[in-house]
Amino acid sequence: MRFLPAQHLTRQSDIRAVRESGRRLDCRAFTLWWKLRETQPNIGPRVCVIASTHAVGHAVLRNRAKRRLREVFRHHQTHLPASCDFLLIARAATTTWPISELEKRFVDACRQIPARAPAPAVFVSPSSPATPVVIPTPPAAIP
Repeated sequence: MRFLPAQHLTRQSDIRAVRESGRRLDCRAFTLWWKLRETQPNIGPRVCVIASTHAVGHAVLRNRAKRRLREVFRHHQTHLPASCDFLLIARAATTTWPISELEKRFVDACRQIPARAPAPAVFVSPSSPATPVVIPTPPAAIP
C-alpha cells in the first residue's frame, strides 16, 4: 500500500502530543509511540520516523534506519487503526536486523494497540426515545 503525504506526521505540536500523552511500546530495535487522534480519523494512520546520531550513528546509518522503518510501516499500515498517530524511534539494531524481524516486531506491537477509543455511553430517555442523550465518559485509564 502506498505511503501518502497526508500520512506524514510533520507538525511539531502533533509529534510532541504523541510523546507527551501517547503510549510507548518497546520493540528492541525501535520504539513505537502511538496516540489515538480525535480529529481527522479518515486520513489513515500518520507516522514520523526519528533516528538520532547518538542512537543510530552517522548520516548513512540514520537514513538507512528511517528508510527501513518507513517501509515496514508502509507494508503493515493496514494492521493499524486509522485514527492513530505514530512515532517510530530507531535504534542501532534497526540497520542490522533482517527486515523480516523488524516486520515481525512491528506487527506484534500493532496487535497491542486498540482498534479505536471506547465509544461514549448513550442513554435513551424513556419519555423521548427519538433524542438520545450522550453521557461523556472519562478517558480510559491507561496503565
